Amino acid sequence: MPQRLPLRIKLAFIAQALVATIVITLGLVAGGLAVRQSLLRGHLLMEARTFRENRSIAPAYPLPNSSLMKGYLDQPGASSTGLPDGLRELPAGLHAFPPGSLVAFVDRQDASTLYLVFKPALIDRAIFWTGGLALILALMVMYVASWVTYRTSKRLVSPVSWLAKVVAQWDPRVPDAAVLKPGNLPRDSAREVHDLSRALADLAGRVGDFVQRERDFTRDASHELRTPLTVIRVATDLMLAEPELAPRMARSLGRVQRAGRDMEAVIDAFLILAREADIEPRSEELAVRAIVDDEVERTRSLLGNKPVELLVIDDGAPPLVAPRHVLNVMVGNLLSNAARYTEQGQIAVYLAEDRIEVRDSGIGMSPDTLAKAFDPFFRIDNERVEGKGIGLSIVRRLGERFGWPVTLTSTPGKGTTAVIRFRV
Repeated sequence: MPQRLPLRIKLAFIAQALVATIVITLGLVAGGLAVRQSLLRGHLLMEARTFRENRSIAPAYPLPNSSLMKGYLDQPGASSTGLPDGLRELPAGLHAFPPGSLVAFVDRQDASTLYLVFKPALIDRAIFWTGGLALILALMVMYVASWVTYRTSKRLVSPVSWLAKVVAQWDPRVPDAAVLKPGNLPRDSAREVHDLSRALADLAGRVGDFVQRERDFTRDASHELRTPLTVIRVATDLMLAEPELAPRMARSLGRVQRAGRDMEAVIDAFLILAREADIEPRSEELAVRAIVDDEVERTRSLLGNKPVELLVIDDGAPPLVAPRHVLNVMVGNLLSNAARYTEQGQIAVYLAEDRIEVRDSGIGMSPDTLAKAFDPFFRIDNERVEGKGIGLSIVRRLGERFGWPVTLTSTPGKGTTAVIRFRV
């Protein structure tokens, strides 16, 4: 589930604070180490220069010797007793001696070498406290600034979240734009929020007009489409009643009647889908087996002379209460698809208490094709197979409307199985 905007802002500020804390801490540690090294080198170098200048003036000038520093001079002809082990091997410069407790500065000039051993505890303590206080102060300033910025950002974003919540609760058929009046907006709403609320209110008005036009069209289409179909049905009934009607003409008129009934069923399906979800269409108790048998007989004419066996396996047809034309359209479309894509073998309709299955031995579908099978106007073979590619789309939408999910499984070259599941 996508995160809400205020939460994302909070997480962004937390991540920013953590990164800044790490960077500032590492920067102060690195700076403290650099300052320590510079202070120690400068102090000991100054001590070495002072000693050599004074020794050049007064040969008896004493070596540096205090509670923090101890000096040693190694020169030809002079005793170097007391020189700590390992000190003589150090090169010129500043060194840890031994590592972690003392530092040693080695100054080599002419034939003599001056060793200064220093205790850096005071310098280390000063740098630690100075750096620590600086770190605490910097983090406090950063955290306070981040908190203030976050609160300001949240206050600016909250009206947008409020708008999103209000719009999400709208009934799409009758969107209530009155709640978006300027007086109802959150107190700290910026000018952009007011602009957005006005745009949403205008959109709500246009959506309401569109929904009303769709309702009007549904009502008018229902009347205009049914009238010519009624004329066709009545006319064919009168023609079929003629006693001297040729058999060939009777078969043609029968096909016209079946096509008219199919068209009525499709019109009913479209009108059901066009109605509001909370308005239930007129339902009746269905004889499922009879509906399936009717659609199977209609499908036989689509098979023509194909060597395809068409049968019904009744293992307990489910009891259903629904508009009759809905199941006609769903089963009819599934059988029509099976007939179009099956050149030989078998098409079987299996009836169970909780489902209807239509199994065929046709060309099947690949996983990529199967993923698109319910898309409107999608067809496997646009050249060889007739149809507009909307049958399966109608089947799926009708199934969703009545709580009858439709699924497809298929294997290329072996066939396809379509399942309509019912709530029992």
